[in-house]
Order: sequence, then C-alpha cells, then structure tokens
Amino acid sequence: MNIFVGNIAPQVSDQELEDLFKAYGELKSVKIIRDMFSGESKGFGFVEMKDKIASETAIKELNTKDLGGKKIVVNEARPKTDSRRSGGNRGGGNRGGGNRGGGRGW
Repeated sequence: MNIFVGNIAPQVSDQELEDLFKAYGELKSVKIIRDMFSGESKGFGFVEMKDKIASETAIKELNTKDLGGKKIVVNEARPKTDSRRSGGNRGGGNRGGGNRGGGRGW
C-alpha cells in the first residue's frame, strides 16, 4: 500500500522516515519529495509498504505523531489526477476567427 506522509519537518531525512515506518512492517520504498533545484524538502513524501494490514496499522498509529518537531499527517495515498493541470482555457490556443486581416478578406 502506498502511504502519503505530510507536514514533514525540513530537517527530516528519508532514513528517519524509513526507521519510523519499518517498525510496522516490511517497506518497498521511502521517498521525501524535494525541490529539484534546491534539494530542500517540500514537506511531504511517500512510504510504500508490502503488507496492507501493516500499512493500515502504521497509518492509524503514526498519524499526528511528532517527527522533527512537527505532527505528521499520515493517510493512504490517492492516485494523482490531472485536475490541477486543467485551467480556464480548456480548448487552448487561438480559436475562432473573425477577419484578422484588417478587412482585406484573407
């Protein structure tokens, strides 16, 4: 199961997050999301656990736990959607027409 972990303090490392979760079961992966240019934590990450029951236990017990001076938010990760990308101009670009040639009929 893929688990979302939010409100991660900037100084928390992937290893610290891994150590916290591995007490609940076997892990597939641990990743704190970082800015690609500065390398600074974006304050959230993902933990993937092999066992669903262990994942559910970790979510229940670690949600609001203090880690690095902040209470982390832990819940099941939801699939990414494209809703953030769609904006006001759904058709995109310059559509329509009208006479753009200044009345010359091009």
